[in-house]
Amino acid sequence: MDFTNSFEKLDSLFNGFFEWLAGQYDPITGGFYYANSSVSDSSFTPDIESTAQAINILSRNELLTKMPVELRAKFISFFQRKQDPETGFFLDENPHMKDDEVMVSRAFNYSFNSLSRLGGSPLYQSPVELHQAPHFVNSEEEYVEKWKSISLVNSWRGCDLLASSCMYIGQMNQEKQEKMVKRAVEYLEGIQDPQTGLWGEGSMYVRISGTFKLHTFYHKFGEPMPRVDKMYQSILHCLRTETAKDMCYIRNPIDLLSYINLKIPNHELEEIIQITVDNIEKLKRTDGGFSREIKNSPTAPNVAQVKSDEFYPNMPVAVPLGKGLYEGDMNAGTQATLIRLQLHKLAGKTAIPIKGSENFYELVESKLQEK
Repeated sequence: MDFTNSFEKLDSLFNGFFEWLAGQYDPITGGFYYANSSVSDSSFTPDIESTAQAINILSRNELLTKMPVELRAKFISFFQRKQDPETGFFLDENPHMKDDEVMVSRAFNYSFNSLSRLGGSPLYQSPVELHQAPHFVNSEEEYVEKWKSISLVNSWRGCDLLASSCMYIGQMNQEKQEKMVKRAVEYLEGIQDPQTGLWGEGSMYVRISGTFKLHTFYHKFGEPMPRVDKMYQSILHCLRTETAKDMCYIRNPIDLLSYINLKIPNHELEEIIQITVDNIEKLKRTDGGFSREIKNSPTAPNVAQVKSDEFYPNMPVAVPLGKGLYEGDMNAGTQATLIRLQLHKLAGKTAIPIKGSENFYELVESKLQEK
């Protein structure tokens, strides 16, 4: 089946994107800001997530191998400076960041993976090696009790906590890791909804987003997700009937579909691609980027997932990265580029780099000369 019209429309949405991306780069620290409003406000600094997301965007457009040596060194130094030598964690300047275990986990994974891609490495040992990991990693029983203590009344936040806690499994020796992965797989299958293939409670998009969070665990350890046929039907129903007001709601179903790798009927795949592209269009901004949400770019992307809920235990701590204006942000930008790749994959096609990406390093060099 020919998806040319949808893909041409999708690619047109990236006009000006790499000019916007270059504008987020800070040549002094070697990191990236979250949004334009962050660049122009001295209370904000380049952060781990935004910088790692920029690395992901460059990788998806075949730019890592073309990266100038000086720029690569700046990136590596940026992440290395973020690591705490006493705990092994990677942390931004905001003192509240360490109070949210999801952000701590994300920052570690983002930093570790970025350094690996860039040919660098952490300067210090991991939290597990330094005996700085939470107490629940000490035994299988304590780990399971940790999982049981996590409420899934909001699937997105709860499953994020579940998946984040599994970060430490990856730092264990192989024998212990295999045992923990087995226990995790058994536990998760036991609490999955057998009718929908999803986990937890909330709206359809919230439950799909929670299920997406858990897919990161399955993917990391090479485990198949259970009940994927039910999951697919839930995703299709949600796309057809619910309104996507967040880039995460657009990206998460597509990432799940790509991972579970089912044979999708052509007429349904065409529908999925068209709905997705139309949804992305609503989040394109005049500055060249994309916004996480319809009304604005969230000031603190880590709390956007639960801010509209009336109640949720263990509310994440807000760590502002921008002013919350009607503008593009790095979180949405990295998701938009990933959605593009995944849609091509679902269609059995290979996505070529986004038009304009080839000029990125020249744009960055211009910023360096300005400084």
